[in-house]
Amino acid sequence: MLIANAYAQAAQGAAQDPTGGLMGLAPIILMFIVLWFLMIRPQMKKAKEHQKLISELAKGDEVVTQGGIVGKITKVGENYVAIEVASLKDAPVEVQIQKQAVAALLPKGTLKTL
Repeated sequence: MLIANAYAQAAQGAAQDPTGGLMGLAPIILMFIVLWFLMIRPQMKKAKEHQKLISELAKGDEVVTQGGIVGKITKVGENYVAIEVASLKDAPVEVQIQKQAVAALLPKGTLKTL
Protein backbone atom coordinates (compact mmCIF):
# COMPACT_ATOMS: atom_id res chain seq x y z
CA MET A 1 0.00 0.00 0.00
CA LEU A 2 1.06 3.53 -0.62
CA ILE A 3 -0.63 5.13 2.41
CA ALA A 4 0.02 3.84 5.91
CA ASN A 5 -2.86 3.31 8.35
CA ALA A 6 -3.41 6.13 10.80
CA TYR A 7 -4.61 5.34 14.30
CA ALA A 8 -6.30 7.88 16.58
CA GLN A 9 -4.85 8.47 20.00
CA ALA A 10 -6.73 9.83 22.99
CA ALA A 11 -5.67 13.19 24.35
CA GLN A 12 -4.06 13.16 27.77
CA GLY A 13 -6.82 15.09 29.61
CA ALA A 14 -9.83 13.60 27.79
CA ALA A 15 -9.46 10.09 29.15
CA GLN A 16 -10.44 11.09 32.70
CA ASP A 17 -14.13 12.15 32.65
CA PRO A 18 -15.20 12.92 36.26
CA THR A 19 -18.97 12.49 35.55
CA GLY A 20 -18.54 9.08 33.98
CA GLY A 21 -20.38 10.10 30.77
CA LEU A 22 -23.69 10.98 32.47
CA MET A 23 -23.58 14.56 31.23
CA GLY A 24 -23.93 13.25 27.69
CA LEU A 25 -27.25 11.62 28.62
CA ALA A 26 -28.64 14.65 30.45
CA PRO A 27 -30.07 16.41 27.34
CA ILE A 28 -31.80 13.22 26.18
CA ILE A 29 -33.33 12.65 29.62
CA LEU A 30 -34.41 16.29 29.80
CA MET A 31 -36.06 16.07 26.36
CA PHE A 32 -37.97 12.94 27.40
CA ILE A 33 -39.26 14.65 30.55
CA VAL A 34 -40.40 17.70 28.59
CA LEU A 35 -42.15 15.53 25.97
CA TRP A 36 -43.85 13.54 28.73
CA PHE A 37 -45.38 16.63 30.34
CA LEU A 38 -46.22 18.49 27.11
CA MET A 39 -47.46 15.69 24.86
CA ILE A 40 -47.93 12.24 26.37
CA ARG A 41 -49.55 13.12 29.70
CA PRO A 42 -52.26 15.43 28.25
CA GLN A 43 -53.14 12.82 25.61
CA MET A 44 -53.52 10.13 28.28
CA LYS A 45 -55.75 12.46 30.32
CA LYS A 46 -57.91 13.24 27.28
CA ALA A 47 -58.24 9.53 26.43
CA LYS A 48 -59.32 8.75 30.00
CA GLU A 49 -61.99 11.49 29.87
CA HIS A 50 -63.27 10.18 26.51
CA GLN A 51 -63.48 6.62 27.89
CA LYS A 52 -65.50 7.94 30.85
CA LEU A 53 -67.84 9.78 28.45
CA ILE A 54 -68.35 6.61 26.39
CA SER A 55 -69.13 4.49 29.43
CA GLU A 56 -71.76 6.97 30.70
CA LEU A 57 -73.79 7.25 27.47
CA ALA A 58 -77.52 6.74 28.04
CA LYS A 59 -80.75 6.81 26.09
CA GLY A 60 -81.93 10.39 25.51
CA ASP A 61 -78.48 11.99 25.54
CA GLU A 62 -77.75 14.46 22.74
CA VAL A 63 -74.36 13.85 21.14
CA VAL A 64 -72.03 14.95 18.36
CA THR A 65 -70.06 12.32 16.46
CA GLN A 66 -66.51 12.70 15.20
CA GLY A 67 -67.95 13.12 11.73
CA GLY A 68 -70.09 16.07 12.84
CA ILE A 69 -73.47 14.31 12.96
CA VAL A 70 -75.72 15.64 15.73
CA GLY A 71 -78.44 13.45 17.16
CA LYS A 72 -80.24 11.96 20.13
CA ILE A 73 -79.37 8.47 21.41
CA THR A 74 -82.29 6.06 21.09
CA LYS A 75 -80.59 2.70 21.81
CA VAL A 76 -77.38 1.87 23.65
CA GLY A 77 -75.59 -1.41 22.98
CA GLU A 78 -72.27 -2.79 24.14
CA ASN A 79 -70.25 -1.44 21.19
CA TYR A 80 -72.82 0.52 19.16
CA VAL A 81 -75.42 3.22 19.74
CA ALA A 82 -78.37 4.26 17.59
CA ILE A 83 -78.86 7.98 17.21
CA GLU A 84 -81.91 9.72 15.80
CA VAL A 85 -80.74 12.33 13.31
CA ALA A 86 -84.07 13.40 11.79
CA SER A 87 -87.80 12.77 11.85
CA LEU A 88 -89.68 12.38 8.58
CA LYS A 89 -93.49 12.12 8.72
CA ASP A 90 -93.46 10.74 12.27
CA ALA A 91 -90.82 8.13 11.38
CA PRO A 92 -87.43 8.74 12.98
CA VAL A 93 -84.27 8.37 10.93
CA GLU A 94 -81.77 6.40 12.99
CA VAL A 95 -78.09 5.79 12.35
CA GLN A 96 -76.03 3.07 14.01
CA ILE A 97 -72.57 4.24 15.06
CA GLN A 98 -69.74 2.87 17.18
CA LYS A 99 -69.56 4.23 20.69
CA GLN A 100 -65.99 5.37 20.08
CA ALA A 101 -67.25 7.70 17.32
CA VAL A 102 -69.09 9.89 19.85
CA ALA A 103 -66.99 13.02 20.25
CA ALA A 104 -68.98 15.12 22.72
CA LEU A 105 -72.08 15.15 24.85
CA LEU A 106 -74.35 18.17 24.29
CA PRO A 107 -76.47 19.91 26.93
CA LYS A 108 -80.15 18.91 26.97
CA GLY A 109 -82.28 20.89 24.52
CA THR A 110 -79.47 21.72 22.12
CA LEU A 111 -81.14 19.92 19.20
CA LYS A 112 -84.20 22.15 19.46
CA THR A 113 -82.08 25.25 18.95
CA LEU A 114 -80.32 23.97 15.82
